Amino acid sequence: MPHNEQAAAVVPIVDLKAQLAPLRDELFAAIRRVVDSGYFILGPEVEALESVIADSCRCGHAIGVSSGTDALLMALMAIGVGPGDEIVTTPFSFFSTAGSIARLGARPIFVDIDPDTFNIDPDRIEAAVTSRTKAILPVHLFGQVAEMEPILDIADRHGLRVIEDAAQALGAEYRGRRAGSFGDIACLSFFPTKNVGAMGDAGAVVTDDFQLAERLRMLRNHGFAKKYQAQVLGGNFRLDAIQATVLRVKMQYLDVWNESRRANAAQYGQLFDEFGIVSDQVKLPCEADGRRHIFHQFVVRVGKDRREELRRLLAERSIGSEIYYPLSLHLQECFSHLGYHAGDFPVSERATAEVLALPIYAELTADQRRHVVQAVADFV
Repeated sequence: MPHNEQAAAVVPIVDLKAQLAPLRDELFAAIRRVVDSGYFILGPEVEALESVIADSCRCGHAIGVSSGTDALLMALMAIGVGPGDEIVTTPFSFFSTAGSIARLGARPIFVDIDPDTFNIDPDRIEAAVTSRTKAILPVHLFGQVAEMEPILDIADRHGLRVIEDAAQALGAEYRGRRAGSFGDIACLSFFPTKNVGAMGDAGAVVTDDFQLAERLRMLRNHGFAKKYQAQVLGGNFRLDAIQATVLRVKMQYLDVWNESRRANAAQYGQLFDEFGIVSDQVKLPCEADGRRHIFHQFVVRVGKDRREELRRLLAERSIGSEIYYPLSLHLQECFSHLGYHAGDFPVSERATAEVLALPIYAELTADQRRHVVQAVADFV
């Protein structure tokens, strides 16, 4: 293959350069405005971004913070989570979901997942609730909202708080409502590879509760109600103005980018049919009823212990892929004291052995999609 054709066939798992190139002038102008202002932490840029985020999530309040992990930690702090408390959550997620619980001395109580959506199985939650349970923490994994209606019903019956980990689901919907608008608090991440990403770490929390919003604003700034007057014990979870101004630019394109991801997912489905790839070989992700999946990741399942074989073939064809996630949280070494063992959550454990993310970014071209599917077809 000629060098220029080979270069054109490269399909990275994420292509931030393709996303940023048309925004270059707009982004540099926004960053220059912050540099000229001399106002680098919180301030008007952050406040303007918070208004945009609240509108997008259809929530009353948004509080910009330093990362998605800090958003989770702050949310748990805001509802008073501490030693002896239990938080019901999923074992199939990024580490921060359970890590934030454990950092406060509380105990993550894991519940297995739905095999189709990879989200927490609501039918298993109630059996995990005890007198020590403080909250339920569902994760909207890969861009699809968890089954929130029964989760909220369980929380209501038992007097529990609900914190949404919506780090991967900004703009996703469940029964016409946006991710982040269901729980007491929701947590967002703007890590650079998210559907809308900063140029560094950034996050946010959203809520409709005015009192929680005020507490969250104090918690992100050492617990200060007024300067140098700490009302609660908080931390330094503040958002930088440069990250906020970058996100203000990029938030304008959130819905367009999400629709492009959805279109790419639909095209993958059509190409899988065209190439005759059947689900028992490589299973496509599902979009559950009543959902608007925004495909932060396009995660297929590869059975029969052949995932690494497919990864090698994709790499040979210059196609990026990634495993989200290779080890369930209950089997992480740092959680060994919780007493979980292999086999406790078989659906999650099977997912860790089978999942593989393929490129799905908004700028993916038709030729790139076909190149990916051709490789998968050759594999099967």
